[in-house]
Amino acid sequence: MTTYTTAWKSPSNIALVKYWGKKPEGVQIPSNASISFTLSNCATTTKLTFTEQEDLEITVLLEGKEEPDFIPKIEQFLHRISRIFSFVLKGKYTVDTSNSFPHSSGIASSASGMSALSLCICDIAKEKGLLAEEDFNQTASILARLGSGSASRSVYGPMGQWGEHSDYEGSSDEFAIPYSDINSVYADYCDTILLVHRGQKTVSSTVGHGLLTDNPYAPARFAQAQENMTAMKAILKSGDLDAFIALVESEALTLHSLMMSSNPYFILMKPNTLKIIEAIWEKREKDGVKWCFTLDAGANVHFLYPQADKVAAQDFINEELAQYCENGAFIHDEVGMGSERI
Repeated sequence: MTTYTTAWKSPSNIALVKYWGKKPEGVQIPSNASISFTLSNCATTTKLTFTEQEDLEITVLLEGKEEPDFIPKIEQFLHRISRIFSFVLKGKYTVDTSNSFPHSSGIASSASGMSALSLCICDIAKEKGLLAEEDFNQTASILARLGSGSASRSVYGPMGQWGEHSDYEGSSDEFAIPYSDINSVYADYCDTILLVHRGQKTVSSTVGHGLLTDNPYAPARFAQAQENMTAMKAILKSGDLDAFIALVESEALTLHSLMMSSNPYFILMKPNTLKIIEAIWEKREKDGVKWCFTLDAGANVHFLYPQADKVAAQDFINEELAQYCENGAFIHDEVGMGSERI
């Protein structure tokens, strides 16, 4: 029996144009394209120990504590990727993972977690002679997508783009691509995650995606997202912050409106989510700052601002926004360069 050990750190990401909804054909195929900032500080570190054996055996440690509830998802993931690497179903896995942020609270822990695990598996495949170096990142993105759609984007920095779109050369529904045709203002953009609610989300992303199947507004939303991807490409190149703010905030509210108009319906925001949004709007109206928000599928707020405004924006967080966070908690982050082997 041969044992392999590898470890990767993979970041979370925050979508600017949102992926929400899957096509019925295929596995984890998006109904529209998406693009995201790759974060730096919010990341998952995963050490994988894999020993070849006939049976599949999985142990998951989260922050050093066994988490058997995670095993079914990883087992499903391994069965999905076995068509690419058959060896994955014959081995003993110890997945030792930790997050630098609260799990399942709307900071895309599945994105960072599944991308880190996928990169570890690609390391093993490469060591076994089954994967060439030039195919490494793309294959990792394919595997990550089969675990969590947004995980496909976390492989890359400073941005990841996923989903076929005629305006993005090389784009695919099967994997994400790195995206760097951006104005310098976005290369080190700041994102402070305001932790309104540190517990688990009201509804999982998997359930949320499924609700789009019967949502009467879904077809219009998918068309809108494709149009917004075209607009976002020009915005990212030009550095037009006013247009960036308008599109990013609209995308965030559209995501939540889809959940509120589904059957069954959900409100993912909390009262303090709205208070933060209103405070940001008031500050922008009063002082003309180029600061905005976006939301993931949860109550927490991603507060976005240029690096040049870091001091002023963080003063605003301390003085105005922290009061709306659970126990005053927030995480300062910024655009990063993607996953790294450790």
